[in-house]
Amino acid sequence: MPVNLSIKNVPDQIADRLRERAAKHRRSLQGELLVILEESVAKESFMTAGEFLAEVKKMRLKTPAESARFVREDRDDRARR
Repeated sequence: MPVNLSIKNVPDQIADRLRERAAKHRRSLQGELLVILEESVAKESFMTAGEFLAEVKKMRLKTPAESARFVREDRDDRARR
């Protein structure tokens, strides 16, 4: 079931830029905001165990230390976002 969301106290400058963006894409302000939310959530995807294994195999890691480095780098990269 759809949920109604509300954003209060949006600064005029941001609201104006959103209206401009919506007009550029020939959307309503609400339609543009929904697209922005959808794109934002779509970027947050997590690998399944199978996808992770495929990535590891693709990198041709040979030792546990290399695997640990890969996991650390991925974790640190996610933490920076």
